[in-house]
Amino acid sequence: MKQNFRIFIGMLALAIPLCVSAQDNKELNDLKGKVDRMPKFSGFVQGMYQANLDDEGKLESNTFRMRRVRLSAEGTLFKGLTYKIQGDFSRSPMLVDAFVKYKVADAFAIQLGQFKTPFSLESPINPVSLEIFDYGEGIQKLVGYSDVCGVGGLGRDIGLMATGSLFEIEKQNGEKFGLVDYALGVFNGNGPTTTDNNNRKDLVGRLEVHPGLKALTLSGSYYYGKYTKDDNKNCTRNRWAAGAQYNDGKLVIRGEYLNGTTGYFNDIVDDENNPIEQYQFSKGYYAVAGYNFKLGKEGKQTLMPVLRYEHFEPGDKMPEVLGSTNYYTVGVNYWPLKSLNFKLDYSLVQQVIGEKTNSHRVVGILSYKF
Repeated sequence: MKQNFRIFIGMLALAIPLCVSAQDNKELNDLKGKVDRMPKFSGFVQGMYQANLDDEGKLESNTFRMRRVRLSAEGTLFKGLTYKIQGDFSRSPMLVDAFVKYKVADAFAIQLGQFKTPFSLESPINPVSLEIFDYGEGIQKLVGYSDVCGVGGLGRDIGLMATGSLFEIEKQNGEKFGLVDYALGVFNGNGPTTTDNNNRKDLVGRLEVHPGLKALTLSGSYYYGKYTKDDNKNCTRNRWAAGAQYNDGKLVIRGEYLNGTTGYFNDIVDDENNPIEQYQFSKGYYAVAGYNFKLGKEGKQTLMPVLRYEHFEPGDKMPEVLGSTNYYTVGVNYWPLKSLNFKLDYSLVQQVIGEKTNSHRVVGILSYKF
């Protein structure tokens, strides 16, 4: 029943822009030259192979799988008002994005629906454009992909968000950009395609500053909210992140620190027998660097060697499993065509729980976008 409902919602969501654009020829001709209301379809497919080995090099597991299969429809309803609908079909049909956005000016736009929450520097990057095969562990666990609180998914939620770019400057070479980009939203806090299950709304914001260079970004994010899961009622879910990135199209350097406080209840009570909220303190950080080399005729192919280091501490609720994990990754990111990308990554995974335990991971991912 639940799967059928998702399929119905996905089909309905994709049908809405088609119905809006299915006007008679006379009306379309009248609109020609003003606003093109025909939806634009795009998407991408990612096929992936992953092998996990122990420290002796013995193969523990390996598998092929479809990592993502996305289809999007987006367009303009009238001047300033745009929409986007995106579904994923890698497992069962799932609604990923569904929102409308009204842009008043560069300094202010309002967005309503389901979309990525404005938290962290890495999460907004399209997974096809990432330097390695997927988002880092800190992003996964503290930005609502596979969050340590057990709520949410896809880094997305349902809510209302304001965005804009302020203090536009123009360089001598004609390049224009805003010194400050902002995004501030109010969300259910319960993840995608899910209604709220408490009376609290989560506040999420990100501020980015480009100090004189469009390629340079200084970023700060904050997440303030409550979540409800199982018997844990209105538990704390607070996050903050700070990072920096330089990306001029050739050289890419990015680093970020993320911190999370997650509340939970167990059997501990106070003197009046009231449950006491306890806290799980998590943190993670990463640094990644790569350089795009132009190859082939007219330099239309690009090859990026990549180095990445990650560290994540879940701050687990069970003291006996407290520990951390380090990821040392070296990889290559190759674009033979604008629509085709291949990534090959090797990672040394070092788990520290009392003593160090090493394992190895090899991932290859092929992406095609259209």
